[in-house]
Amino acid sequence: MTKRKARLKRPINPMPDFVLEALEKNKLFDAYEARPPYQRNDYVGWITRAKRDETRQKRLKQMLDELKRGDTYMNMRYKARNT
Repeated sequence: MTKRKARLKRPINPMPDFVLEALEKNKLFDAYEARPPYQRNDYVGWITRAKRDETRQKRLKQMLDELKRGDTYMNMRYKARNT
């Protein structure tokens, strides 16, 4: 797992085990790590802020689908930067 120093101005959301497990199960951890720190943080915060488990699971599925496609972030077009 590659750690990048995040320069986020917002509080960093810790990744819950169920999100990590879903990323690993779906072989999407590398796609998640390739996203900018703000996107990773926003995804985790958005998922964990849901009050109902049904909503958390729906948001988790959306994140996984977007990572799999690679061209979307929070229902917006996303194009990875070539570094």
